[in-house]
Order: sequence, then C-alpha cells, then structure tokens
Amino acid sequence: MPDIHNPQLEHVLCHIDELGIASLTLNRKDKSNAFDDEMIQLLIQHLRMLRNEPSVKCLTIHAEGKHFSAGADLNWMKSMADKSYSENLKDAEQLAALMNELDTFPHPTIALVHGCAFGGALGLICCSDIAVATVDSTFCFSEVKLGLIPATIGPYVCRAIGTRQARRYMLTSEHFDSTTALQLGLIHKVVNSLHKQDEYLKELTQLILGNSPEAVRQTKALCLRCEKDPINEELIQFTSQLIADARVSEQGQEGLHAFFEKRYPNWVSTQKEH
Repeated sequence: MPDIHNPQLEHVLCHIDELGIASLTLNRKDKSNAFDDEMIQLLIQHLRMLRNEPSVKCLTIHAEGKHFSAGADLNWMKSMADKSYSENLKDAEQLAALMNELDTFPHPTIALVHGCAFGGALGLICCSDIAVATVDSTFCFSEVKLGLIPATIGPYVCRAIGTRQARRYMLTSEHFDSTTALQLGLIHKVVNSLHKQDEYLKELTQLILGNSPEAVRQTKALCLRCEKDPINEELIQFTSQLIADARVSEQGQEGLHAFFEKRYPNWVSTQKEH
C-alpha cells in the first residue's frame, strides 16, 4: 500500500464495506478530477491491492465534486510536452496499465458518472462492466482538439461502442449527452439524479451479491476470452470444461442443492447476516 501520510492519497479514496463492496472515489475536486501521473499511480495501486483482497466481491467507481473527470490534467500534459519521447512513452504506458488493470479486474465493476466525463475518463467507463450516468452527464473525446490522440483508451472504446461510432465521436470531439451515450452503448442506464443513482447502485449490488462469487468471477473471465478468441475447437473445448468444472465445484454444488431444496445458497445467507 502507498504511504498513508502522503497527502496525494486523498486524490483517490478507497473503501471496502462489510459486504465486500469496494469503492474507488476520484477526489481531486478542485481540478474536476482530472488525471495526472500521481492519480494514475494511485488508481493502479488500489486496483492491484483490491484484486488480491479476498473479501472483495464488487467494485464501484465514484467521483466527488461536480464532475466525474475532465480527463487529463492540462498542467500535467504541458509538463509532458517538455519531456523526451522515452519519458512520454513510459508515462503513456502507465495510463495503458491503468486501463488494463480495470478491464481485467476479476470482480464486477460499476462506474457511476455525473457531470463531465472527457478524454481518458471515457476509458474508465468503457473498461467497467456496468456504467450508470445521471441525465445531466456530458461526454467528449476531447483529445484531437489538443493535437493528441485517444490512443490508450481506443481499444476499449471501440469495443464498447463499435469502431463506426468511435470514428465519428473521436474525430469530431463533439460533446454528447447521456441519452446519446445510452444509445451508443457507452453507458447502460440513465437516472435522473445522484440520489436515484445511489438507489440503482443498491439494486445492482444486491443482484451481484446474490450470485455465486466464483461463478461471477469465471463468467467475467469467460467474456474477456470470448471477445478475443475465435470460435474454434479450442474455445469450444474450453467452455465445455468450464461448465463441467463449475458443476462439480463447491459453489456449483451448493447453488444447485440450494435451488432444489428451496433455500438460499450459503453466499446469500452470509450476506443476509449483515
């Protein structure tokens, strides 16, 4: 874990509740939660810690202040313009590492968006499993306005909304609203207020916690593999083995017996004790 006495730690808040719901909160309100190298490092460190924390069952990503994130901090971008190619490459690799850490996080991830979500912030949204935005949210791939490229987030954006739509919104840098974001598949749900967003988050987490933690983890990994691998004999054999393993696993046996015995499986009864 990072040094807890470092004041920069306050820019990303990390918490795990008694049900195993972890939260990462962007807390650089005075900069509209814009990313800089320190904030990126903090997010990576927290994600790596939470990945290996056995109590975690779900991760939510929030933001304090008026906006989810304005993207890259302009002062940070200005400082990088004066650095060498190798320094810029190392810096970009850190942002790419952040996207990969979130995309491959083993448990369900939920991004909660409000206000502006620009540039790299859209990468966080596209790397999350579920994204919920308030009706007044605004989105923009702002990079080309600055002579830059949405490079490290590009693969995740193209996967989420399709290359055809990505070409339009990345090339124009136009702002678009939550209704358009929903139509594009960038987000899954639009709510009227932050209060309604909190209510919907409770619904989502209750659904997730009602499922087998191991089956959820394996299913997320399955989705990532099916996206990258062709449907061939190897993938078919892998999926056959996966379901066979699940049926004889401890949680698979518990889930099936609980269903036929008309009772809650033990992972649900454990949650109900809290």
